[in-house]
Amino acid sequence: METLLQQARTDPRRLTAPERNELGLLYRALTSDLALAQRDFPNQQVTRYLNQLVGRAHTLIYRGEPLRRRRLAHFYRRGFPQLYRAILPYTITAFVLFLLPALAAFWVVAINPEWIYVIEGPEIAGLVAEVERGELWTEIAPGVRSAAASLIMTNNIQVMFLTFAGGLTAGLLTLWVIASNGMHLGAIFGLLTVHNLAAGLAEFVIAHGVVELSVIFLAGGCGLYVGDGLVRPGLVSRKDVLVQRTRVSVQLILGSAPFLVIAGLIEGFLSPSAAPWWVKVAVGVLSGATLYAYWLGAGRQPTED
Repeated sequence: METLLQQARTDPRRLTAPERNELGLLYRALTSDLALAQRDFPNQQVTRYLNQLVGRAHTLIYRGEPLRRRRLAHFYRRGFPQLYRAILPYTITAFVLFLLPALAAFWVVAINPEWIYVIEGPEIAGLVAEVERGELWTEIAPGVRSAAASLIMTNNIQVMFLTFAGGLTAGLLTLWVIASNGMHLGAIFGLLTVHNLAAGLAEFVIAHGVVELSVIFLAGGCGLYVGDGLVRPGLVSRKDVLVQRTRVSVQLILGSAPFLVIAGLIEGFLSPSAAPWWVKVAVGVLSGATLYAYWLGAGRQPTED
């Protein structure tokens, strides 16, 4: 074993197939010897030596990087979509909590534009003045799109984590974040509808919005899932429910981060570009369809993994 470990120290690929087979056989024998030594000679030097040798062999045989890659691949291939479907009722609830305030705010502002100040506050006056001049604020100069994309990605991830973390307030903060964001978006579209600018904002939003909002709804679902466990723990202690549901939610939140990165890149580069509207619609529809096909369909087939 010492000879094989020394030979494989710089590059494990130097071991031939027979040597790798021998390494496995020696490792099993070595762990058996270590178990006997720990039982019969726990304080002897030979036990410490065997333990050190087993540790070196274990590091070589079960190398961490490939194992992490396999686990990550398995998570995205099966675990992530399965967890998504497990909390789907909560995600749908988050969507409804976003949609209803959005529709209400849109209707109120479209009928009476002055209500935009009630919903958004007096600081919205500058944006209202822009809209009244027939201008949109969605233009991003080509030279700053890279920085804008980075800022957008960071902001989206922060919103996602805040929405999820709201579950620790029994879901109340999650509910507020989701509902208030829906209300803000609805109010803005209501104002733009009055001034015939809604199509311009819709063209800007459609390419990235499907993926971005879908991930935010998922984060809201995670927050409601945790909050519901705190309110209704059932026969299990609140501490145990919190640990279990937080573990599931953290996996979903971290797993969703790459999707927000993609949405941020689209928002930073494609959405403000001069690309035809149909290209942006196609990107939005295709990315959304792909995401939901993955979430709802992946990981259903039996596997030997």
